[in-house]
Amino acid sequence: MSISTVNFASPASIIAYSSSAMGNTVEGIKASSARLYSLVIDNSLNGSATYVKLYNVASGSVVLGTTAPDEIIYVPASAIITVQYWTSATPGKVFGTALSAAAVTAGGTAGTTSPSSACVVTANYV
Repeated sequence: MSISTVNFASPASIIAYSSSAMGNTVEGIKASSARLYSLVIDNSLNGSATYVKLYNVASGSVVLGTTAPDEIIYVPASAIITVQYWTSATPGKVFGTALSAAAVTAGGTAGTTSPSSACVVTANYV
């Protein structure tokens, strides 16, 4: 698994976090408050659906399968999707504590199994 973070000066100092193989190890995208603008999720290598779970909790405090996710994103088999967060006049979805994520093969709180192949997740946030 490869993780990278890139800072962009414009627009608005957006940071692009990319995980080349997100799975059932919870990743800390940002350890403090974050405004998430978009996610690009590449599930094209998997013949089954993947669920990306987002948490408003520091990654070390998430117990996968027990901690309720703040959002669950369904990604169809062999698909690439983009999720834009424009929830109000101010763009982005706020995660007031931290932004953490994991990718698993079942929705709901209980899913804990990693996808069989790499699920690439890119988050754009400040």
